[in-house]
Amino acid sequence: MNGLDPEGVVWVRNLVKHLASEGRTVFLSSHLMSEMAMTADHLIVIGRGRIIADAPIGEIITGKGQSRTRVRTDEPDGLARLLMGADASIATKGHQLLEVTGMEPRDIARTALANGILVYELTPLQASLEEAYMELTKDEVEYHSLIDAGAAIPAQTGGQQR
Repeated sequence: MNGLDPEGVVWVRNLVKHLASEGRTVFLSSHLMSEMAMTADHLIVIGRGRIIADAPIGEIITGKGQSRTRVRTDEPDGLARLLMGADASIATKGHQLLEVTGMEPRDIARTALANGILVYELTPLQASLEEAYMELTKDEVEYHSLIDAGAAIPAQTGGQQR
């Protein structure tokens, strides 16, 4: 579907979903993870000739991605100190913005409320299919997407490098 215009992409996506709804199996191969997330309901990931994953897309995303919560507050430093005491990982993502890992949104809200801290955004974040795919295949590729002086860095595979 790479070379299609937007209308063509939607047409193919709908055709594939229609065929699947009739009980047919439709195989698609793509390097466009965002398109696969919108089109497919089940994913098979193959790396170095073996199946790495064979599951519904939702399971692959939740199984490999870390659940995080975006939190906006007028008191990010104070809330971060409180949440770190609850064994959460906290990353500051900008002015009045935290990203919390290891704690449920409801528990974040309760902690903020109990301490009189205003929270004006509490958004659960889910890994993208691309993030999950990269995590699944990190040990199955010859070249990683790390950048060093503008060139791809070969993975340490123990094999010959070209």
